[in-house]
Amino acid sequence: MSEISPLAFVHPEAKIGENVTIHAFAYIDKNVEIGDGCIIWPHVSIRSGARIGKNNHFYDGCIISATPQDFRWKGENSYVIIGDNNTIREQVIINRSIYNEEATRIGNDNFIMAQSHIAHDTEIGNSIVIGNSVKIAGSCKINDCSILSSCSLVHEKCEIGKWSLIKGGCRVNGHVPPFVIMAHNPISYFGVNAFVLRKGNFSEELIDDIAKCYRHIYQSNTSPFNAMIRIKADVDMSKERDEIIRFVEDHNHKIAAMTIESMD
Repeated sequence: MSEISPLAFVHPEAKIGENVTIHAFAYIDKNVEIGDGCIIWPHVSIRSGARIGKNNHFYDGCIISATPQDFRWKGENSYVIIGDNNTIREQVIINRSIYNEEATRIGNDNFIMAQSHIAHDTEIGNSIVIGNSVKIAGSCKINDCSILSSCSLVHEKCEIGKWSLIKGGCRVNGHVPPFVIMAHNPISYFGVNAFVLRKGNFSEELIDDIAKCYRHIYQSNTSPFNAMIRIKADVDMSKERDEIIRFVEDHNHKIAAMTIESMD
């Protein structure tokens, strides 16, 4: 049975699952669905279009399914879709899509820290950590097991590959390939995310092969196109090697932190 404070506002059309706790001064709008086991602390605002899975924890003052901060949105019916087992800390803002019947999407098992902002139509995968005051612009994609450290910025339509680490204050203005660390402003390659990869049970041999791929990409004074040729010839085949190649080729060889000096 759910526990709803008499000091909370829950619209009669909202759909609330079992064993949901809604504390005083929370606001639950119409056209909202909240799954079983969620906990909603005071001053949380869950607006129209929110579709929330199970066992999510929303801390004080966050706003879920806020209307988009984009002049292209003209009142279209859109959504924020959130999976299961996410922790969303204080004053996080997640905007819904600007497109009719489309959605901003948050996966499962993510930890989103205080005062972060996730803009319209962005897709957040699974098991991701988003640090305090991270700002993610519209139509971005953050892939599984990535970490965005505090105060990092992600520009519109950028993709961050899986198992990547963005260091604090870094401004991402291009596509970040998987398994790397990016740092500084302007953004620069900082090495392979070896420590976290070991935590993910990647073997030392596989981490060495990933590092070899990125030596070709970032440290051989050649273009990404030529780096792909070298990787295919020089690095043993694996799904991780192929993921790096796919990511670079899918983005037309345009990836973050490639300087003019490193291009042919």
